[in-house]
Amino acid sequence: MLNRQRLLTPGPTPLPEEVRLAMARDMIHHRKPGFLPIVERVREGLKYLFGTSQEVLPLACSGTGAMTAALTNLFAPGEKILCVEAGKFGERFGEICDMHGQQALRMPVEWGQAVRPADVAAALDADPSIKGVCVQASETSTGVMHPVRELAKITGAREVLLVVDGISSVGISPCPMDAWGVDCLLTGSQKGLMLPPGLAFVALSARAWDKCARVPASNFYFQLQGELEKIRKNQTMFTPAIGLLVGLDESLRLFREFGLENMFRKQWALTCMTRAAVSAMGVELFAKDHFTWGLTAIQMPLGVSSADVLKTASADFGVVLAAGQGHMKDRIVRLGHMGYVDFGDVLAGLAAFRRGFEKAGGFVGSDNALEQGMVAYEEALHKGPAAC
Repeated sequence: MLNRQRLLTPGPTPLPEEVRLAMARDMIHHRKPGFLPIVERVREGLKYLFGTSQEVLPLACSGTGAMTAALTNLFAPGEKILCVEAGKFGERFGEICDMHGQQALRMPVEWGQAVRPADVAAALDADPSIKGVCVQASETSTGVMHPVRELAKITGAREVLLVVDGISSVGISPCPMDAWGVDCLLTGSQKGLMLPPGLAFVALSARAWDKCARVPASNFYFQLQGELEKIRKNQTMFTPAIGLLVGLDESLRLFREFGLENMFRKQWALTCMTRAAVSAMGVELFAKDHFTWGLTAIQMPLGVSSADVLKTASADFGVVLAAGQGHMKDRIVRLGHMGYVDFGDVLAGLAAFRRGFEKAGGFVGSDNALEQGMVAYEEALHKGPAAC
């Protein structure tokens, strides 16, 4: 009988024991004095995590709620927004724009590729009426990392706001909001933050707050100006996800204790480990470069179904992996290595993937692929983030 399940998906992710125990405490009331110091600590911890001096607003919703809040508070109906579409979640920005009367100018990018900054600059030069650029820091459906730092230089030189979906990058790979010049950074609780789903977070730059003040409110629930006023008093506009905020308080303490740079080093090492092992197996990586640090997308050869691979990994080894999305649903296996996972978890995931891949009809070209992954992990952990 299997003793435990290993959750190696792109979210939700496993939870530290300290976080689970914190959320198991007795419920408290969000309008009473005992709640205020929790929010005060959370505010400072979120600023550290986001790399910003601005307030980071917690919202009781999923990451899609934060995407909606960003677009409806920063852009008025009719304004043009350039939406980078390089995967399933890149499409979501455009869909939100369509629902709220904004003009989504879609920039399609081949799945598995990152957007080219020069293409974004050319699009903005061709149409100076564009008011915003929306992009994923990490496109979870493909395992691609977009060049956010370079994009921020382009938008920062214009009156264009850069909105970055950091749902699978905040707490996983560097995206220091203030240092890079990101205007809006958002994330969700169930990935790098090591929490259950149900919380999302939005931070705005000073110039984004200026724009927000000029956009008429169009959403009763997602009012960022109102949330800003409340958070400065260690409160929220509406009933918050109290238990999740208590867990967040503990999660942010762990980030401080371990150190954000150490977390990035660990995530980078796990990424290098996974990519080296999969490559040694002779299986194709979907994202050849500009790859995210939180998951690895593995492309299945013809005749091998990702569903069959996932079924074996789960049933025989207790390892839960994820399939692709959209038209790549049965063509990709996504192995998550974000949040509260370690070397042993990912090694088990790679072993389960290998057996599932072979059972589904795939050919593995190396008998020591896992050993090569282990070597890559040790080297990356020692050297720190660099090309692997």
